Amino acid sequence: MIELEKRVQRCLLVGVDTAEYDCESSLDELKMLCETAGGEVVGFASQKRDAPDKTTCVGIGKLKEIALFCDVNEVDLVIFDLELSAVQLKNIENVISCAIIDRTMLILDIFAGRANTAEGKLQVELAQLKYRLPHLLGKGSALSRLGGGIGTRGPGESKLESDRRHIHRQIDSLERELEKVKKRRETTRRARKENEISTVALVGYTNVGKSTILNKLTGSDVLSKDMLFATLDPTTRSLTLENGQTVLLTDTVGFVSRLPHQLVSAFKSTLEEAVYADLILNVCDISSEDYENQLAVSNKILTELGCDENKIITVYNKCDKLVGGIGVLADNKSVVISAHSGFGLDNLLKRIEDELCSTVKLNLLFPYDKMDLIAKIRKNGNVVSQEYSENGVSVAAYVSKKEIYLVEKYII
Repeated sequence: MIELEKRVQRCLLVGVDTAEYDCESSLDELKMLCETAGGEVVGFASQKRDAPDKTTCVGIGKLKEIALFCDVNEVDLVIFDLELSAVQLKNIENVISCAIIDRTMLILDIFAGRANTAEGKLQVELAQLKYRLPHLLGKGSALSRLGGGIGTRGPGESKLESDRRHIHRQIDSLERELEKVKKRRETTRRARKENEISTVALVGYTNVGKSTILNKLTGSDVLSKDMLFATLDPTTRSLTLENGQTVLLTDTVGFVSRLPHQLVSAFKSTLEEAVYADLILNVCDISSEDYENQLAVSNKILTELGCDENKIITVYNKCDKLVGGIGVLADNKSVVISAHSGFGLDNLLKRIEDELCSTVKLNLLFPYDKMDLIAKIRKNGNVVSQEYSENGVSVAAYVSKKEIYLVEKYII
């Protein structure tokens, strides 16, 4: 028996610089996406144009140049840093002999490889079908050449050989299943509200350290890697604040620039964890040269989801990687931390507590015939210290705001 090592796909990345966004930074991000999917980048190609060519994306001369590079360098896969139409894809396939995918297909492929829960798999399948339905014209030959490589993972292969009516039926079925999931989430959220449990959502660009923050604050062991989309399915853990209040902290899927609209739509139920959260921590990698653009992308998506900006706190993470000091100052709507070293985490916890605080810290003196009030405080608050004297019982405690009226006359 001879075990053959699977060959890593050699990939060429192609961008079109229309000055709409920073083409170089976008290609760098595409390289990270490609490596996350398991590919090896062997070259880049870009062309400045007022707009992508409607038939071939880049000019025909550039396309032939790319085809020659692919033949000479044994390229397996060409990835375009934009979404290709069915016509563009078919025409490009006629010139370039290797497999062709676009940015959206690559992201969908990564999501297909990361989905673990039943809901996550449903959402990925729905996103793939919605994307591939209008692209059936140009996909068949590409997928046959890929042979199970990047861009073909998940449930999409057999669907492409079905007729459009069958795909529409599949989409309808998936949407019904996800609607059931949405209703279950709504029931869970109502139960949390009835039990007065506050929720905090970690959101932000992919690979900014959201999972590391979750692990450090809650002592959990959620997968945390220096890679794009390490987290796909939302993960919720319990967090007890200093005042004794318990909140639920949820880690959500990361954003990327030009996130495919199929994913925004398909993952709406997952992202609703952010919409309905009592507090949103918008995490940003302050050490990244592109952090301002990444933060802008996150803010744009949060706005599109309908999140209340008044309950958003910006968390500047990875300050330990900065050379020459911190370039931003924390204010009443932001905090600077390093989840890796632990710097600033106490400040972050204090900010969470201040924003969600359902209790107030008070110093109280109860006469001995009012000891029952201490038990009431413990039920919905937290007693920090308790001392007995001839004048009564001195108590330092976090008291529920709803019950302050019970102890108002005993406040020192």
